[in-house]
Amino acid sequence: MEIFHSPLIVPLGAFVVAIVAIIAGIWSDAHTKRIRADQRMAMLARGMSVDDIEKVLGKAHEEERPPKDPLRSLNNARRAGIVLVSSGIGLMLFFITLCVILHERNVLAGAAVGLIPLAIGIGFFVDYNLQKRELSRFGMEIDPTR
Repeated sequence: MEIFHSPLIVPLGAFVVAIVAIIAGIWSDAHTKRIRADQRMAMLARGMSVDDIEKVLGKAHEEERPPKDPLRSLNNARRAGIVLVSSGIGLMLFFITLCVILHERNVLAGAAVGLIPLAIGIGFFVDYNLQKRELSRFGMEIDPTR
């Protein structure tokens, strides 16, 4: 069939996969809520009090999460920056080495792929510095060795 030889099949497949993933997530969330509601109704039908049901299943509304630790967020931004910058540099070095080995200059176009994680990693480092400055403005000093 000619449709499978079309250059548009890969991007089309990517969009279909993304749409299916989004729909599956929405369906899964609705299914989970429906099951929790059925469990509550069954417990009410058996004569359990609302307080007992909340003890067993948790509150009906989403429980509030404790505030995030700013140092953990800071460390996560730094770690992600390190991993992404290293990955970007590694990809670029891989394609440069491949170009040298194969003596094919067109392979260098693949080195541009490394610019994507490199740029995102630099963005994480910018975020890390902004978070650090924000924390110091609120009086939290960050140990430079961290």
